Amino acid sequence: MERSRRWFLGAALSGSLSSAVAVALAAPGGRRADGIEPGLLQRALAALDQHQDAIRYRDVLAVADFSLPSRAPRFHVVRLADGTVTSHLVAHGRGSDPSHTGWLQHFSNEPRSNATSAGAYRTADIYFGAHGRSMRLEGLDASNSNAASRALVVHGAWYVSDAMIGQWGMLGRSQGCFAVSQASLGEILRQLGPGRLIYADRAQLRG
Repeated sequence: MERSRRWFLGAALSGSLSSAVAVALAAPGGRRADGIEPGLLQRALAALDQHQDAIRYRDVLAVADFSLPSRAPRFHVVRLADGTVTSHLVAHGRGSDPSHTGWLQHFSNEPRSNATSAGAYRTADIYFGAHGRSMRLEGLDASNSNAASRALVVHGAWYVSDAMIGQWGMLGRSQGCFAVSQASLGEILRQLGPGRLIYADRAQLRG
């Protein structure tokens, strides 16, 4: 089964972004609150404020923590009203990990780089394409401004699964898309849908 799990950030957030940041930063030692790094969540919430004119719905967002290895559930869908988080496996681009170590080495926004791009994304329409049911993405930052022209989307992939981790110790790689397991795809599309924020970056852990 997919390693998705639910947990709470510690208190009801009452729909307040500032409260969400405060709860996350109150995690023991200022580090991960059972999976999501507080500083990365803070940057995601700041991006939600920065791009408020572009993001229609502010009830749910996703944070992709590419400082973690691909074997870890690192795509976190956060419901801001009560702090509920569901975490899923997600692959990074082959251009971001050319030696296939299971760790993202770098981001890129360049066309044909096959790399993952960092930054804030707006979720767009859901469609059926080469990978089946998928969701288009629009890059909102200079670091991912080519997302639409590079056809970066959220889609399901056979190489994202516990079976892959069991055999190889890591997931396969995408061409820069947020490739998730087929088991998680339906829930992710249902929770996010068009008009919400996905924030992708690496955590900046304190020493």
